[in-house]
Amino acid sequence: MSTEELPPRESMEFDVVIVGAGPSGLSAAIRLKQLNADLNVVVVEKGSEVGAHILSGAVIDPAGLDKLVPDWREDSDCPLKTQVKDDRFYWMTGGGAIKLPNFMMPPLMDNHHCYIGSLGNVCRWLARKAEALGVEIYPGFAAAEVLYDEEGRVRGIATGDMGIGRDGKPKDSFTRGMELLGKYTLFAEGARGSLTKQLIAKFALDAKSEPAKFGIGLKEVWQIDPAKHQKGMIQHSFGWPLDLKTGGGSFLYHYDDNLVAVGFVVHLNYDDPYLSPFDEFQRFKTHPSIRGTFEGGKRLAYGARAITEGGYQSVPKLSFPGGALIGCAAGFVNVPRIKGVHNAMGTGMLAAEHVAAALAADRANDEIVEYENAWRSSSVGKDLFLVRNVKPLWSKFGTVLGVALGGLDMWCNTLFGASLFGTQSHSKPDRATLDPAKSHAPRNYPKPDGKISFDKLSSVFLSNTNHEEDQPVHLRVADMNLQKTSEHDVFAGPSNRYCPAGVYEWVEEGASPRYQINAQNCVHCKTCDVKDPNGNITWVPPEGGGGPNYEAM
Repeated sequence: MSTEELPPRESMEFDVVIVGAGPSGLSAAIRLKQLNADLNVVVVEKGSEVGAHILSGAVIDPAGLDKLVPDWREDSDCPLKTQVKDDRFYWMTGGGAIKLPNFMMPPLMDNHHCYIGSLGNVCRWLARKAEALGVEIYPGFAAAEVLYDEEGRVRGIATGDMGIGRDGKPKDSFTRGMELLGKYTLFAEGARGSLTKQLIAKFALDAKSEPAKFGIGLKEVWQIDPAKHQKGMIQHSFGWPLDLKTGGGSFLYHYDDNLVAVGFVVHLNYDDPYLSPFDEFQRFKTHPSIRGTFEGGKRLAYGARAITEGGYQSVPKLSFPGGALIGCAAGFVNVPRIKGVHNAMGTGMLAAEHVAAALAADRANDEIVEYENAWRSSSVGKDLFLVRNVKPLWSKFGTVLGVALGGLDMWCNTLFGASLFGTQSHSKPDRATLDPAKSHAPRNYPKPDGKISFDKLSSVFLSNTNHEEDQPVHLRVADMNLQKTSEHDVFAGPSNRYCPAGVYEWVEEGASPRYQINAQNCVHCKTCDVKDPNGNITWVPPEGGGGPNYEAM
């Protein structure tokens, strides 16, 4: 059966269609129903359940929750139970850790009012709130196509067809996708969303913004010896194991019943094609000041996700005819604070308020320019403006001087409402920062011990990742010859290293190596879509429900 012979899709009509059941999408849905209980709102989610694809640190600034659900602290069902009690910052060397005095930190870096927990569980809780208000949520359905009307305005999305074989032909289990049509469609896909990329290109939403910037965040959850657990203690660090020109850092959060979330972030503007973020993370856990926390403990979960890091300068235009971008689809992470949940929720609510007003005025499928005009003066815009120079300063001056200048800039913005540096620019896209392999030496990472450090495949196993094997590969290589002549021959195959899930391999077979894509391993981090040096790999949604099934990340 060819594409032309496929049966037509069935369609359903709503007032508002929301793509993605993360914090921004669910906040938008809840706010819409709070403002007008009669609105028909649907949320489509590609994960097998709400929360299955959600990964965050997560130390959560409660500002968004306080606005959306003011009584959340009294809700026994809310999964956020641990407030930050001890907030530490360290500079790591190969053999030690230097604690930085808290009084040196700008006030906005203080975390004592924040809460530690699983963002996935927070989203599950928010989903129950949304459904109680009448929001329809469809997990296990990937939004695969943006639908436009004859005037080029967004009129909704189509979910992906199910039951397509690897050969591209329908199987016996074939089921046509659905059209979900809305008067407005909000895209809350998270970092590097596949439909968001298309919308940015179609409507030139990034024409007046800086290049998008990203990091990769890797995280594990451990259950540790109760004697070592310090509930409410969090720590962040810079330095080892990364060199001084490679941006990144770590986090360690003690919460709930003897749980510790440990994570590592590497900024994706690094230049060494031999660097492996996954292996740097595993090395970090072997540091003398860190290892003891995990000895005798049990690793429960693993995952990875791209993080939007461009901040204020890189936020594209948010509105377009028929819809808008919210949350990390547009990029509202406060990089030095390693926090984005409060801003994701904030933009979801802000967009919902303007959409509700438009619907009340009998508008439909036009541009909600009021949302675009409002975000910079909102709490989200003010939050990002204060730290707008931190990431560019890190990138330009390296870790030591860059961190110092970033701290000075935050102090100036806090105390005087102005910056010594104006507003700095980002240099170039992350895919353009790799040096040819000949400029660097291969790295020999330590073999994992299976106790503190681990390999990729055993880690992916803990992510509960699953894909239907007989389906088209959802990692599209546009030009396989370019992959050989450039990615392999010039850059020594960095995809084998930047991917945290063992998806990409160069299999040496005589004189002509073969590029192997183990799509079943993909944890949907989107790093390949960001870091391939030629922009030759495009991530598209697999069948709905595929990917990781995080339980409490």
